[in-house]
Amino acid sequence: MPGQNLDLTQHWVGYLCLGIFVLAYAAVIMEERWHLRKSKPVMVAAGLIWGLIGGVYAMHGDKHSVDLVVRDNLQEFGALFLFLLAAMTYINAMEERGLFLALRGWLVSRNFSLRAIFWLTGLLAFFISPVADNLTTALLMSTVVMTVARDNRPFIVIACINVVVAANAGGAFSPFGDITTLMVWQEGHVRFEEFLALFVPSVVNWIIPACLMSLTLSPGHPKPVQETVYLRHGALVIVGLFVLTIVLAVAGHNYLHLPAVMGMMTGLGLLKIYGHFLGRRDLRLMTAKGAPSTPDTSDFGEPPFVALEAVPAAAQIHHRQAFNIFTAMQRAEWDTLMFFYGVILCVGGLGMLGYLALVSEFLYLGLGPTTANILIGILSAIVDNIPLMYAVLTMNPDLNLSQWLLVTLTTGVGGSLLSIGSAAGVGVMGQARGIYTFFSHLKWSWAIALGYAGSIWVHLLLNG
Repeated sequence: MPGQNLDLTQHWVGYLCLGIFVLAYAAVIMEERWHLRKSKPVMVAAGLIWGLIGGVYAMHGDKHSVDLVVRDNLQEFGALFLFLLAAMTYINAMEERGLFLALRGWLVSRNFSLRAIFWLTGLLAFFISPVADNLTTALLMSTVVMTVARDNRPFIVIACINVVVAANAGGAFSPFGDITTLMVWQEGHVRFEEFLALFVPSVVNWIIPACLMSLTLSPGHPKPVQETVYLRHGALVIVGLFVLTIVLAVAGHNYLHLPAVMGMMTGLGLLKIYGHFLGRRDLRLMTAKGAPSTPDTSDFGEPPFVALEAVPAAAQIHHRQAFNIFTAMQRAEWDTLMFFYGVILCVGGLGMLGYLALVSEFLYLGLGPTTANILIGILSAIVDNIPLMYAVLTMNPDLNLSQWLLVTLTTGVGGSLLSIGSAAGVGVMGQARGIYTFFSHLKWSWAIALGYAGSIWVHLLLNG
C-alpha cells in the first residue's frame, strides 16, 4: 500500500505535529491556572495532527492507511470509553445512595485520635481505590481529614499527602484501580489475577512514606464531630451488582475471550433495570410524603450523614430526589472521557509519524527495559500517566510479564512524587485549597521517592 511506512520524523509536518502536541499538553498542565478543561486542547490537537498526516499521505497517493489507523485508535477509545462510563455510573449511583457519605460519617463520629485517623484514612484509601478510582477515593478521604481536623493545618497536610500516596498505590494492583492498569489488562499483557503480584510492592510504596510522616504527628484527639446519616434504600444492592459486573467483565475476558467492556455494559444494563424499579419506589414514597411526583434530573443534593443503621424509607426520601440512572450517567467525568479521546488520537498520530518508534528504540533497546520503565514512572510525576502508558502500549516493546508489571507499577505510583502528578493529587489540592499545596507535598517528595524505590526493589525481588 503506497505511503504505508512513511517516516515523517524529519519532515516539517512531523515537527509541526510534535509542536502542536507539546502546546496542547502545556495547556493541560496549566489547567488549574487557565481554568481551561484538559479535554479541549487535546481534542483540537488530535484533529490538527491527523489532518496534517492525512494531507501528506494523500499527496503520496495513499487514501487508506490513515483511515485504517484512525479507525483502530477509535476502536481502542470506544472500548475504554464504554468501560469507564459503566464504572463511573456505578460509582455515581453508590454516591447518590449515600454509601460514601455514610462511610465518612462513620469515621468522623467515632472520636478517633489523630494518629488513628491518619492510618485509617490511608488504609481505606489503599483498599477502596482498587475498586473505585483513585480520584474519588482521595476526595472522600481528604474530606474526612478536613472534617475531623478542621483547623489543624499541619495534620491536614500530612494526612492529605498520605491519602494521595495510598490511593495511587492501591490502584496499582487492580485493573479497576487506575486507567493505566485497565489499559494494560485490556491489551492482554497482564491477566486479571496476575496484577495481585503487585500487591506487596504497592503496600511498600505507601507504607514507607506513611511511617516516616507518622513520626511527625502530634498526639491527641480532634474535637468530636456529630452528623446524622441516612443510607438510602438499594445502596447495598447496587454494591452487589457492581461486584457482579466486575465478575462478568473478568470472567468474560479470561475464559470467553470477550472484551472486558462486554461484561461492564451487561452489568450497566442490570443496574439500569434495577434503577427503574428503585426510581418508581422513590416516587411512590415522595408522593406519599407530598413531595413532587416527577423525578428531578439535577445534581443530587446531599444531607449530612453519620451511621449505617437502617432508617424508615419515608425518612430516607424526605430530603432526596427519586433515583434516575441517566442522572448518574450524566454525572460521569465527561471531561476525563473526552481527554482520553484526544490523548489516544494524539499519541496514535505521533506513532504514525514515527516518533514512538524512535522513543521505543532509545528507551527499551538503548537503556534497557528496567531503566526505561523506572524513568517512565518518574516522568509520570510531570506528564499524565495516561498518555505515557498509551505510548508504551502503542510502542509495544518486547517485554516479559515482570516488566509489564513493572511499568504498570511505576506509572501508577510515580505520580505521587509531585502533587500535580496524579488526578488524586490535583483533586485534593482543590479540596484543601491553600493548605495542601504543591510545595507542602514537595517537602515530603524525598520520603515518597524512598517508597517508590522500595516498591521497585521489592517487585524485582519477588517478581523479577
